[in-house]
Amino acid sequence: MRLYFVRHGESEANILRVISNRGYRYGLTARGQQQAVTLAQYLKHIPISGILSSPLRRAVETADILSRALGRSYHITEALCEYDCGILENKSDDESWRLHNDIAEDWIRHKHWHRKPDQGESFMDISNRFLPFITHLAQDEIRTDSHTVLIGHGGLFRLMLPLVLTNIDQQFVHEHGIGHTTCIIAASHPGGLKCVHWGEVRLQPREGQPILE
Repeated sequence: MRLYFVRHGESEANILRVISNRGYRYGLTARGQQQAVTLAQYLKHIPISGILSSPLRRAVETADILSRALGRSYHITEALCEYDCGILENKSDDESWRLHNDIAEDWIRHKHWHRKPDQGESFMDISNRFLPFITHLAQDEIRTDSHTVLIGHGGLFRLMLPLVLTNIDQQFVHEHGIGHTTCIIAASHPGGLKCVHWGEVRLQPREGQPILE
């Protein structure tokens, strides 16, 4: 069983530098659409068995491009949604971004798991919807030769993947980042899910040592 964690293509919100993690606004840019097409070409030689997507427009449009290119339907799940930023939603000013980044740093560096923007999600809220989803998905498919694409978001994956992939940590994520349509491949092993590819970086599943390709 393999899971393909994919960040959506470049969106209008990225260009406008707008915090937009609710509703159905800000789709892909022309560049984001092409990024999704390129990703589909990469995945077409893999027997993809299913596609799951965040409900946000930029993710859904990425899923739609992959779905049509790969001949696989896609399904929406709230578990893959970017984390809710509450009162910071639809803001683009420097102070809002400063608070947004400060909260994320507080989660990662100081483990203040329950801090959150007003009306938004805390680290615990995010993990409580994401971790059970991945656990159930892995349990359902562990004995199969399935290849499932999970289309989500940079913030979500930066925070959560170190919790579900046993051979990476926050330092690794910080050093390598998650670009638009970066494909992070995880394989099932007796000790849990292990990252075997992080974009262009290949990892040895046993030691977790990166190898640039």
